[in-house]
Amino acid sequence: METTLCSSCSFSVTYAPRHQLHPKRCSAVAANGGGLRGDGNRATGLFGRRCALASSLSLVSGMVLGSPGDGSAVTQGLLAGRIPGLSEPDENGWRQYRRPDDKSGGHGVGWSPIIPYSFKVPDGWQEVPVSIADLGGTEIDLRFASSKEGRLFVIVAPVRRFADIEGEAEIEMIGPPDKVISAFGPEVIGENVEGKVLSMEVAEHSGRKYYQFELEPPHVLITATAAGNRLYLFNVTGSGLQWKRHYKDLKQIADSFRVV
Repeated sequence: METTLCSSCSFSVTYAPRHQLHPKRCSAVAANGGGLRGDGNRATGLFGRRCALASSLSLVSGMVLGSPGDGSAVTQGLLAGRIPGLSEPDENGWRQYRRPDDKSGGHGVGWSPIIPYSFKVPDGWQEVPVSIADLGGTEIDLRFASSKEGRLFVIVAPVRRFADIEGEAEIEMIGPPDKVISAFGPEVIGENVEGKVLSMEVAEHSGRKYYQFELEPPHVLITATAAGNRLYLFNVTGSGLQWKRHYKDLKQIADSFRVV
């Protein structure tokens, strides 16, 4: 492991090449006085916390992967396809993902732990990092992708942001399917959904209602439900060619979403 200074903000980091690729963000950190400066003094601020987080993540990555050129072997466990929460392939080549109980992510002070959710994907789909710059910000809880078939992401948002509901929330309390897709569809596709909804269905599993939508264009399948004090939006999409070739699999992925 090697400690160096970010060339853009003079922050002390442990081999963080990604950190060094964001001079604008680093400059903002320095301007706000956040993080651990090169002189060894610690400052505070939102950007400082983000920079500290980046340093911590790079440290963890270094511990698992080994520093470049040091000859360390890749540690089995979190890597080499062993994604936490992802099962081995079944007889049909599908894996089930279940959000680990101890996975971080509270999305707001005072909120209860996120109730785990699950879904199935064909073998070959992999979890990909969620960026703080993502559309949807911190409410995007998970991303998966396949270069061959498409991609998916899960939004977990406080129900109180959309409806004045106390206690255990149910999707029906927020509204009927047409109201829900009109309100939350733009959060998924980044634009008004009027004229884009091809189908709306309601399914029930273990006493919980799920609203299922298909939008086009852009090609996207959305499954919405509520549990605890949160709204869950499960979104499966693909490029035009992926959609045409793998629609059956993408639909099966979307239909498999459950809040455990």
